[in-house]
Amino acid sequence: STKSMSSYPGGYPSGDIAWVLTSSALVWLMIPGVGYFYSGMARSKNALSLIMLSVISIAVVSFQWWLWGFSLTFGPAPSKLIGNLDYMFFRNVGNTPMNETETQPMSSSSNLPVSVFAIFQCMFAAITPALAIGSAAERARIIPTTVFIFVWSTIVYDPIACWAWNYNGWSNLLGGLDFAGGTPVHISSGAAALAFCLVVGRRQGHGTDEFKPHNVANTVIGTAFLWFGWFGFNGGSELAANSRAATTCFVTNLAASVGGLTWCLFDYRLEGKLSVLGFCSGAVAGLVAITPGSGYVGTPAAVVFGMVAGVVCNLAVKLKHRFNFDDALDVFAVHGIGGLCGNILTGIFAQKSIIAADGTNLPGGWIEGHWPQVAYQLADSVAGMAYSFTATYIILSVMNLIPGLTLRAAPEAEAIGLDETEIGELAYYHVDRLIAVNTKTDEERITKEETVRLQKEVS
Repeated sequence: STKSMSSYPGGYPSGDIAWVLTSSALVWLMIPGVGYFYSGMARSKNALSLIMLSVISIAVVSFQWWLWGFSLTFGPAPSKLIGNLDYMFFRNVGNTPMNETETQPMSSSSNLPVSVFAIFQCMFAAITPALAIGSAAERARIIPTTVFIFVWSTIVYDPIACWAWNYNGWSNLLGGLDFAGGTPVHISSGAAALAFCLVVGRRQGHGTDEFKPHNVANTVIGTAFLWFGWFGFNGGSELAANSRAATTCFVTNLAASVGGLTWCLFDYRLEGKLSVLGFCSGAVAGLVAITPGSGYVGTPAAVVFGMVAGVVCNLAVKLKHRFNFDDALDVFAVHGIGGLCGNILTGIFAQKSIIAADGTNLPGGWIEGHWPQVAYQLADSVAGMAYSFTATYIILSVMNLIPGLTLRAAPEAEAIGLDETEIGELAYYHVDRLIAVNTKTDEERITKEETVRLQKEVS
């Protein structure tokens, strides 16, 4: 996959192209997976709105990516902070190999066509705000949140992704290792989620009512979509169908498995029961943690990633109780803290032998004597978290001052549920019928029929 274009029949690495396009579809599937994961954890009266917001994120960010997002992220970046507008409206995005683009290459080795890389990276940009908005579940209005997705992608996601993945990004030049999105996707969404829940405020009844998941089966379905799609998320980030991609997929699956078991058993010591929700949360935490290191570490390290993520993210959930903020779906604990753990562990366990499987030459991590790598990882993590939190807080505060873009739903709307008040459609309908039976003729007659809208039940 690192040969020149002329080395391939027709000039294109068809196997690599097929794998990356397939991975693009796998990552796309993760986005409604986020919606189902969140939907199951919320109350029934808000179930549909969370799925809708995930799908909206695909549409809004796909347009933003075409408009200027791809250019701001991967365009020539002499400032090392943000790309220029050379690829705005997808101008100059065609079949040119990534290592032969004019002005500034997108890669030092990959000869994948830019157009293939662009659609793959679009899916990463689309899932990130979908993750972040989960912290404000059940009280954030849909139209202002849609506007927020567009603005946040431009001001927050694109610069952070540029730092990590642009050929001339400062973190990339520093030597930071982020294979598939520890900082651009997870730390940035986790920090944004924390800012979002602080600006929007706590749900009605927070601290007194018990907010229970209404449908854990939906959360399992969402976890399955996420886990399945993560093979493309991490494996596709190799941008080639080779042995390093295979190793990436294996460590991804292993970290998820260990993370799920660790979280589940960690909770078992308290409740004496094996929680399905705990397993799902742990699996996602393991997937989050392994993301930045998936192309750099071996299988023993993947076990450590899963165990650390399962324990640390589980404990991080308690932060919202300690500091009394309402991160409704634990986005900061799983993605923010999980991404931070993954970045640091990558700096410790990165192996030259794993990296060199496709001919790449990098110094490895702490275990191979390259101790500054942990410092590089911390610099990237802290910068990403601080910038995302601060910028998100400012964006949301400004939006709250603009008529029509107030983020918080009215108390009445929150009590009824956002499915009813924001969408006008419900995830569940239930019909109650009272039937009278004539015992002589066995004739049945409906004496009362009533449609009960379950989502109007106020917890």
